[in-house]
Amino acid sequence: MGRLSDWELYLQVQEENKEALERLYDRYEKLLFSFSYKMVKQKEMAEEAVQDVFMKLWRKKGIYTEEKGKFSSWILTVTRNACIDLIRKQNKNEVEILERDIDYERAESVEETVTWNEERTLLKEAVATLTEEQQDIVDLFYFRGYSQADIADKKNLPLGTVKGRVRLALKHLRKIYSDERGDKYGAEKMR
Repeated sequence: MGRLSDWELYLQVQEENKEALERLYDRYEKLLFSFSYKMVKQKEMAEEAVQDVFMKLWRKKGIYTEEKGKFSSWILTVTRNACIDLIRKQNKNEVEILERDIDYERAESVEETVTWNEERTLLKEAVATLTEEQQDIVDLFYFRGYSQADIADKKNLPLGTVKGRVRLALKHLRKIYSDERGDKYGAEKMR
């Protein structure tokens, strides 16, 4: 029997198949932990975020469909949201994390571009080509959970400037990523 797809495993999880959940866990745990750790900067919180994601998979029915895009992108979005929730709980009196200033679909496609598990090395190389300021803004926005308004306050920049720099950084990442892969995926996603 060949390797089951993420979708096939997900459907089995929805039928309360523990082995399928374990296989998805084995497939994604390291990526989700690494992604979470970059956001929360604490091992225990990162582990809690990963646990939350897999508990959601186990307890909820019908929360993922193939129409939502790649399973890996969707599960990274769920992980990002779990991390933001944990950050909010921890910092509720210090920093209020506002909802993103961009629409959900754009955020999801960005996560696809930025965190594909099968091409993490390429991602690191692409991010390294950004200016220091762009790297800092991308880190604050995607990995630390800051809103664009919070970044504008922190960096003492106009909100429009921050939005523009995020867009330019992502456009650059998509181009580098697309060029490195030798395909048109990133270019198509930008349209």
